[in-house]
Amino acid sequence: MKPAACANVAPRRGQGALFSAGSIAAAVLITAALTTAALAAETKGGSFEVVFLGQLVLLMLVGRLLGEAMSRIGQPSVMGMLLGGILLGPSALGLLWPDLQQVIFPRLPEQKAMLDGIAQFGILLLLLLTGMETDLKLVRRVARAALSVSLTGVTVPFICGFALGQFLPESVLPNAGQRLLTSLFLGTALSISSIKIVAAIVREMGFARRNLGQIIVASAICEDSIGWVIIAVIFGLAEAGTINPASVAKSVVGTAIFLLASFTVGRRVVFLLIRWANDHFESDFPVVTTILVIMGLLALTTHFIGVHTVLGAFVAGVLVGQSPILSRHIDEQLRGLILAFFMPVFFGIAGLSADLTVLADPTLALMTVGVVAVASFGKFTGAFIGAEIGGLTRREALALGCGMNARGSTEVIIASIGLSMGALSQNLYTVIVAMALITTLAMPPMLRWALARVPMRKAEKERLEREESEAKQFIPNIERLLLAVDQSPNGRFAAQLAGLIAGPREIATTVLPLGVTQRSPRPEKVKAEHEQPDTQSAGVLKAAAQATRKAENEEVPLSPVEVLVRTLERPRELAVASEAKKGYDLLFVGIANTRTNSGEFQSDLAPIVSAFGGPVALVAGHNLRPEHLAPASSILVPVTGNEVSRRAAELAIALARACNCSLTALYAANPAGRGPRRLSGNPAARAEARAILGEVAEMADRQDLKIKTAVHIEVAPHQAILAQAKRSACDLLIMGVSRRPGEKLFFGDTAAAVFKHAPSSIVFLTG
Repeated sequence: MKPAACANVAPRRGQGALFSAGSIAAAVLITAALTTAALAAETKGGSFEVVFLGQLVLLMLVGRLLGEAMSRIGQPSVMGMLLGGILLGPSALGLLWPDLQQVIFPRLPEQKAMLDGIAQFGILLLLLLTGMETDLKLVRRVARAALSVSLTGVTVPFICGFALGQFLPESVLPNAGQRLLTSLFLGTALSISSIKIVAAIVREMGFARRNLGQIIVASAICEDSIGWVIIAVIFGLAEAGTINPASVAKSVVGTAIFLLASFTVGRRVVFLLIRWANDHFESDFPVVTTILVIMGLLALTTHFIGVHTVLGAFVAGVLVGQSPILSRHIDEQLRGLILAFFMPVFFGIAGLSADLTVLADPTLALMTVGVVAVASFGKFTGAFIGAEIGGLTRREALALGCGMNARGSTEVIIASIGLSMGALSQNLYTVIVAMALITTLAMPPMLRWALARVPMRKAEKERLEREESEAKQFIPNIERLLLAVDQSPNGRFAAQLAGLIAGPREIATTVLPLGVTQRSPRPEKVKAEHEQPDTQSAGVLKAAAQATRKAENEEVPLSPVEVLVRTLERPRELAVASEAKKGYDLLFVGIANTRTNSGEFQSDLAPIVSAFGGPVALVAGHNLRPEHLAPASSILVPVTGNEVSRRAAELAIALARACNCSLTALYAANPAGRGPRRLSGNPAARAEARAILGEVAEMADRQDLKIKTAVHIEVAPHQAILAQAKRSACDLLIMGVSRRPGEKLFFGDTAAAVFKHAPSSIVFLTG
C-alpha cells in the first residue's frame, strides 16, 4: 500500500478568515455557556461520566474550529487544536474566568484519570498514523541526502539540548538527582521534527514531488524513526531508575531485537493478518479492528521488553502502511477516526496541561527564548551541515533548515510522555510546548520564502511531468488483482498476462479457480526458481516470476508476488461478486471456449463480467497449446482517444515492456454518420490522429519503450484493425471496450466483428 499523504492545508485569507474567526469565537462562547450550568450541576453531584463527555465535546469542537481557523490563514490545523487546549486551560480561561475553568475541568483525580486514559491512547493512534505515513520507498529514493540531513539534524540539536539541560537551574528540574535523564530528554525534544507538519506544508506549497520536497519529507521520516527509538531507550533508562551500562545495554538490545523481529517475521505476520481479516470477515470494518489490535499488541510488546509503547505503535504503523492490500478506503476509515476524534482531543489535553502564565516569570520567559534559540540554531546548523554532506546547494540547504525546524505535534507528544514519566517538570513541559508552538508557526512563512528561491532543474521537471501523467493513469494505480480462470489453455494464458502485470509492481493477486474444488483457501508464495505448484495459481505465479526476473534498473530487488488461491464454494458469478467486495482494481477472466461457433461470447461470461463492478480484462486466446504458452512477440492496440482505449494502451505498453516485444498503436476511427475518410484530404482527421497517437507514444517513452504507429481511416474500423493485425503479424490484440446493455455480453459492432474474425488472441478491457 502507498501510504496516504497528509491533508492539504489551503490558505484562504481576507474577509473569509475574519468572518471565520468571528464565527469561531461566537461558537466557543456559546458552547462554554451552554455547558457551564450542566457541568456545574454534574460536578457537584459527582457524575464524572457526564462531565467527561462534556469535556470531550468541548475539546473536539474548540479544537476543530480553531484548527479550521489556522488552516484558513495558512498554518497547520494541529496548532489550532493545541491552541484550543491552551485557551480552555489555566493559560487563558483559567486566568480570565477561573471558576468556569474549574467547573469544566475540575481538578479531581477521577476526572484527570479519564482524560489521561484518552490522551495515552491518542498518543498511540497518532504514532500509528505517523508510521502509516512513513514512505520507506521515498527514503530509499533520496537515501544519501535524507540520511545525512537526518543524522546531523538530530545529532547537533540533541547535543545542544543535552548541553542546555546540564546548565538548567535545579528549580526547574523534576528531580535534581536525575539531571542526566532530563538532559537526555530535553536533547531529544529539541532534535526531532514533526513529519505531519513538515509534510503538510511541503504538500500545500506544491513541493511534495520536487526533489527538495522529497528530501525534506524523507529526512523528517528518518528523524521521526530515530526519535522514537531514542525515546524508547530513554524510557527504559527511566524505568530502571538509574543510568548505568547494564540498563543502557538492556534498553538498546531490547529495542534492536524488537525492530529486527518486526521488520522480518513481524512484517509477514502483519500482512497475513490484514489480508485474512479482509478476505474472511463479512462484518463492518474488520481490517480497521485488525490494525488497532496489531497496534495494541506491538505496543504491549515494547512495554514488556522495557521500552515505551510509542515505539510499538509507530512500528505497527510502518508495517501496516506497507501492507500490499491496504486500500485507500480502509486507510480513510482509520484516518477519519483518528483525525476527527483523537487528534483534537489529545492536542487539546496537551494544551490544557500547559500553563503559559508561568512565563510571566522573567526567568522562565528568558529560558523559553533560550530554548527556542538553541532549538532553532541546532536544527538549522544540523540540517545545513547534512545538506552540504548530501551534495545539495546552499539555497537547498537553507530551505532544509527552514523546513526541519517545525517541531509541532511530535514535540508535544514527546513532552507529554516526559511529563507523565517524570523526566520533565511542569515548567519545563510548558517551555517545550511553547517552543513547539513558536517554531511551528514560524516555519510555514520561512519555508515558503526559502523554497521560492530554489530553481527547478531540467531533469527534475521531466520527472515531475512523468509522475503527474502516471498519477492519472490506470495501470500505475492498480493495488490488487483478481484472476478468475479455469484449467484450460486460455485460463493459463490469462493467468500469465495477469502475472506480467503483477510481477514488476508486486501487485497482490487473488486467484479464483473456476471449475476447481478445493477444501480450503491457501496462500501460495512461489519464487522464480520454485517448481510449479499443483494448483490453478501456477500460471500466474510463473508469469509473475518471469516478470520479476525481467525487472530492470530497480534500486531494491523485487520480492515474489503475493498470491492467494481461493476456494470456489458457490456459482461462478456469486463467487466473483463476493470476492469483488474485498477491494480489487482489475479482474482478469480466462475460461475455455470463450468464443461460440457463431463467433459470439459464450453465455457463461456475461454473469462473471457483470458480477465485478470495476474494469475487466477478458482474455480470448487463439491457437494456444497447453504445453507451451509463450509471451506475445507482437502486440496491437487500437486507439480512439477515449478513456477505455487509453487504458487499453496502458495495458498494452505494460505487457509489451514485460514481454520485451514490439507494440503497434493503430488509430482507426470512423465516427457515426460518416463514411470512410482519406487522411490526405482531411487536415482535421490528420491532426486528431497525430494527437492521439502522440499521447500513446509519449506514455510508452516514459516506460522506455519505442512503439510503432499506424493510421487507417479509409475503411471501417474493424476492417482496419484486422488488416493491421495481419500486416504486423501480431499475436495479441488489446482493445478498450464498453459493454452495451442487454443479457448477452456485447461490446459493440466493431469489437464483435474483430472478435469473430481476429487471427490472434484478444484481450477486451472494459472501462
